[in-house]
Amino acid sequence: MKINKIKINSYGKLKDKEIELKNNINIIQGKNEAGKSTLLNFIFSSFYGISKNKKGKEISDFDKYKPWVGEEFSGKLSYELDNKEKYEIFRDFKKKNPKIFNEKMEDISKEFNIDKNKGNEFFYEQTKIDDTLFTSTILVNQEEVKLEKQEQNILIQKIANLVGTGEDKVSFKRAVDRIERRRLEEIGTERSREKPINLIGKNIQELEAEKQELEEYQNLKYEIEEKKKNLNKEIKNLENENNYLKEIKLINENEKIENEKINLKINFKNQNDEKINSIKNKINEINLKNKNKNKENKKINSEKNKLNKIILIILFIIILINILQFIFIKNKILNYLFPLTVSMVLIFYIFFKNKIKNKEFKNKKDLEKENSEINNLTQEINLIEKNNIELKNEINELKNNFNLKINLEKEKIKNNYLNKIEKNKINYLSELKNINLEIQNTENKLSNKKIELHALEFDNKNIEPKLENLSKIEEKLVNEKEKMINIKKLEQSINLAKEILNSSYEEMRNTVTPKFSEKLSQSIAQITNQKYSNINFNDEKGLLVELENGNYIPASRLSIGTIDQLYLSLRLSMVEELSQEKMPIILDEAFAYYDTERLKNILKYINERFNNHQIILLTCTNREKELLDELAIDYNLIEL
Repeated sequence: MKINKIKINSYGKLKDKEIELKNNINIIQGKNEAGKSTLLNFIFSSFYGISKNKKGKEISDFDKYKPWVGEEFSGKLSYELDNKEKYEIFRDFKKKNPKIFNEKMEDISKEFNIDKNKGNEFFYEQTKIDDTLFTSTILVNQEEVKLEKQEQNILIQKIANLVGTGEDKVSFKRAVDRIERRRLEEIGTERSREKPINLIGKNIQELEAEKQELEEYQNLKYEIEEKKKNLNKEIKNLENENNYLKEIKLINENEKIENEKINLKINFKNQNDEKINSIKNKINEINLKNKNKNKENKKINSEKNKLNKIILIILFIIILINILQFIFIKNKILNYLFPLTVSMVLIFYIFFKNKIKNKEFKNKKDLEKENSEINNLTQEINLIEKNNIELKNEINELKNNFNLKINLEKEKIKNNYLNKIEKNKINYLSELKNINLEIQNTENKLSNKKIELHALEFDNKNIEPKLENLSKIEEKLVNEKEKMINIKKLEQSINLAKEILNSSYEEMRNTVTPKFSEKLSQSIAQITNQKYSNINFNDEKGLLVELENGNYIPASRLSIGTIDQLYLSLRLSMVEELSQEKMPIILDEAFAYYDTERLKNILKYINERFNNHQIILLTCTNREKELLDELAIDYNLIEL
């Protein structure tokens, strides 16, 4: 793979900048602060995007390279893969994802995976090089090769790590030690006391004991809840029965009231009947009186006739006497007595006749009065009988309607309570004679059940704080067990990591280490003009260098400059192992501290060893250019 062209619209201090790169060696030359590091970051950000996170820096790359003036913050990079396919990346760095074009200028951005955090992963899919691997192998800057004398052992360790594990920052022994330290610090062992696994195990035991003790209260709570449930059910049943009885009682009371109304009407009728009988008796009495009056009238008439007869007889006798006296005696005095006697008889007759007449008139008046009274009483009887007929009809109607109404209401109540009270119980309650007594008994039962329920609720209330504590303990126990599970998982992960590490290390020793040792030997031979030609690595002594006489010495005894060259050449050689693409090698002031002889050797080594890679050298001096001219090595010079 190679980069063909870079077009920067605006990025940091670079603006309206176009750079064309060629195969093999490209020298980008410029003074300090000319923008070499900015160009380098632009290349990296074109492939992987620019980060808005500080990542331990004082300021993020986005904020660092965002132009102060103007809205434009973009650029384009053209590159070609080993299969000759060409691509262009256009980045608006204010946006997360770039636009990717093929040779036909077709936008193929959506053909690649887009990670929600990293964005479009086109470059990784094409090269299998991620951003971390890019900066740790392909890109080499000044800080990574500049070492002081006291840092020599650190660099030797990095080389040993590269040879042993393939990563300069990964040491197998240190990795194993760190794993074991992590196991001890984050987990612990059976013999340790104050380590997580021991503390958590102790906590679990204590919590289990507390839980077991408090679970008895939980069982008691279950018993109380069950009793409460049964009591509430009983109370509900009793309340239903009580309500049913009260409704039946109400109907019975209504029935009683209606019966009283009917009885009242019956009483009225009976009173009317008695009144009729009384009136009839009175009529009979009047009739009896009338009968006597009639007899008395007959007697009066008889007396009247008798009086008339007597008067007639007396008058006849007087007249006869007077005639005889006139004929025979002829006494004048007696003649004068005759009128007087007749007058006296007439007066007597009139007197007695008036008396009889008055008596007769009185009887007649009494009869008329009593007959009138009989008529009135008869009319009263008729009215009362008529009223009785109406009462009788009303009574019959009330009885018929009320009985139907009562029966319907009772049936309705029964139906309403069929789902609340058992049918047999309803039938039993319906047939009770003394409902009041049953209501009183039911209410007494209700009162007792409610008192019992209140006592259970009081007991339950006393248990609640303990159960709350049980809940907290269970929560703590779950947390502790989760911690134990996590610790066990961590232990399994550590054991697995250790197994994988051992397995990988053995594989590295059998495959990668020999390859790196061979490359390192070739590199050291070329760099030192065959002074050192063989390098080996083992777990016990680390990195060993073979001298010309065949003896092995520790790599730490080499000069700092030789170690610097060895580290750089070994790291560059890793590029070929990382991807199927021949990736460019970017060196940013990587030779600033090399003397002329070493710089000449490393340039020669790079040209020969990596002649199929594009090399990009960023420098602020003319040394690379002059030495390449001296070595007659072609290069492409770009000045910033």
